[in-house]
Amino acid sequence: MELTDSQAAALAHIREYAKSRKGAALATIAHILKMSNVSKEAFEKAVVQLKLNSRVALHFHPDRLAPQMKTVAEALLEQGIYKSQFETMLSNGSLSAQPGGERDLWEKQLYGGAYHKKGPDFSDRPRYGALDLFGSYDGPAPRFGSCYFVLKREVSDRCTFTYLDSSRNPDEKGTFEEFDDILAALLEETFTREFALGERSLTVPKLIRYLNESCGPSIKLSRDEPKRSLDHYIEAQVHSVVSLNKDVEKLVADSCFKATETGKFLQEICRTNSIPLAWHPGFALPLHDTPSDFRGPTMPSLAKRVANGGHVDAHMIGVSAADLRANPENWADRGSYKEVLQELKLLWHVLVKFGKPLHTVKST
Repeated sequence: MELTDSQAAALAHIREYAKSRKGAALATIAHILKMSNVSKEAFEKAVVQLKLNSRVALHFHPDRLAPQMKTVAEALLEQGIYKSQFETMLSNGSLSAQPGGERDLWEKQLYGGAYHKKGPDFSDRPRYGALDLFGSYDGPAPRFGSCYFVLKREVSDRCTFTYLDSSRNPDEKGTFEEFDDILAALLEETFTREFALGERSLTVPKLIRYLNESCGPSIKLSRDEPKRSLDHYIEAQVHSVVSLNKDVEKLVADSCFKATETGKFLQEICRTNSIPLAWHPGFALPLHDTPSDFRGPTMPSLAKRVANGGHVDAHMIGVSAADLRANPENWADRGSYKEVLQELKLLWHVLVKFGKPLHTVKST
């Protein structure tokens, strides 16, 4: 796909930055491989498999209302493309995707001003996702949405990557062409913590074996436990248009939407664009299991407000978010529009962290 000048410049900036750190990254990799008794040949094979089999996933909440009062799923069906936050003006929390906003400023720093050299063209701006290595059914970055598009392999070549969230301005950045800085960070965290990207009890030899044998978003829908990785992911920034018809390999959706209007839109998106659709087990949280010491003491009362049938799921949070946008006065007792929107975002985090498969909660 032909890139705009801004997109090409952003990719080039990150690629050159990664090159400048290559020597140190390779030294870190060599040291950890030696300490872990992993051969260079096994590691190099694992990198090849990672680049062949991993996929970028774009998470989203399909039932959130845009300023035009259409849901994300409706807009995706009508437009056939996955837009940046600068275009949608939609956020799960505070919206800063505007000239001079927080997101605009960190993108200017991250990409060396590539998107700021001429007047704003928000269709140029990157789309944010995460690189899926482990194939858990809730995806590589569930904090950003209950559903996600799995992109085709070639899209990864139009991506830059950061180890953890780019809003934190992490040192480790790269592209698939210059990926050593990301690999060094992944190995170092695995070596020192025996944990990485939501995967626990992970050692370097185990990671290398996994990459060589099982890497990629196979979507293990029968898996007993999702990864629930709210904060640990390799963020991917897609520097191009994302066409649903051309760039999407699969849609994975929370099963709570199956019998809803949103679910119908998701199915129609897949039918129209010839995209396979997989329903994952979803998350549901009984009210009595809602903690008061994770994301704040107001979560139990909010869960009670949002719940239907004694539990909370992604669809119920979406219904509440839509009502908040349409009728903010209904929620004034909990605070301002921004405050309640933030609360609902945090309740989704609680659901990811503590929720159970939907069918097990509904059947109790």
